[in-house]
Amino acid sequence: MEELITITLFGKPYNFKVESDILKAREVADFLVEEVSKVESQQAHKSSEVAKVAILISAALNIANEHIELRKNHTDLLKNISEKSTSLIRVLDAHMQ
Repeated sequence: MEELITITLFGKPYNFKVESDILKAREVADFLVEEVSKVESQQAHKSSEVAKVAILISAALNIANEHIELRKNHTDLLKNISEKSTSLIRVLDAHMQ
């Protein structure tokens, strides 16, 4: 079932149709608004349409950077778990013989 989510950026409301988990979609939308607000507050002296686009691009880059860092951390964690599991299996095998 489709539902609408409204977010406000630069004082204007934007509506989006959501076909899946409304709570997850709201969380994503709120995260975007928070990130845009953070960047906007750092560049509060600018208000042109070009500045708004720059703010949106900066927010998108911040989100992408965070995503890439989390993905790398996740990969590193899986590698670490795999290495430790292999080590523990060797220790257990050695003691069982």
